[in-house]
Amino acid sequence: MEIKTQIEINATPDKVWAILTDFENYRDWNPFIKSITGKPVVGNRITVSIAPPNSKVMTFKPVVLIFKIDKEFRWIGKLLFKGVFDGEHKFELIDNANGTTTFNQCESFSGILVGLFKKQLETNTRAGFEQMNENLKQQVETSLNTHGG
Repeated sequence: MEIKTQIEINATPDKVWAILTDFENYRDWNPFIKSITGKPVVGNRITVSIAPPNSKVMTFKPVVLIFKIDKEFRWIGKLLFKGVFDGEHKFELIDNANGTTTFNQCESFSGILVGLFKKQLETNTRAGFEQMNENLKQQVETSLNTHGG
């Protein structure tokens, strides 16, 4: 099962990346991912706390799979142990070569418990992705206007 969202941001990928990877300031603008701590280095374990709408805050410790500056940040996490409920989360920035960036946020879920959570994932988690995308767009575009690009 996969949830995929997309938004166009009126800024270059480096500007989007700067806000997206400024984890210390997530609490100021990000309604979905409350915090990310740890070094986002491939193979490292980070700590991520998420708060989907109408759900409790969940904290997990995924492993960083990809961290390509201005392009992609991907991790994989699991509930209890592999195969129960696994999620591979991806942030992807696509340079539209016209001063805008397409921001993709998606997650692929697998494991024996996915069916149990399917409805919640399709509503609450998708809504969380979309809120974060909108707020990221607003945060990036506002910072460009206040800091002159």
